[in-house]
Amino acid sequence: MRHRVSTRRLGRNSTHRWAMLGNMAASLFTEGSIVTTVTRAKEVRRVAEKLITKAKSGTLTDRRLVIARIPHKQAVLKLFNELGPKYAERNGGYTRIVRLGNRIGDAAPMAVIELVD
Repeated sequence: MRHRVSTRRLGRNSTHRWAMLGNMAASLFTEGSIVTTVTRAKEVRRVAEKLITKAKSGTLTDRRLVIARIPHKQAVLKLFNELGPKYAERNGGYTRIVRLGNRIGDAAPMAVIELVD
């Protein structure tokens, strides 16, 4: 039974999962959109929206928390210098997931996760 379990395991152990989601969030911040499976996109959305909310305040503590989560320097700089001020007046909903269809090889449902304008 999965009572009160809020996250998806994605077939990985916890350290691999945290690293993968941090890398995907960094790619989302630098590129603006990424193509992945629907379940991964839903998990990346949870991570990315919390990081953008921290970037909106821009304090030193928030910067350190974000660096601990995604150790990608260009992504952190873009997050705090561009995305934080861009979404300063927006209360959540920074990302959008658009379904694409099924992947050719294994028929996994694919999606694009992108930052809204």
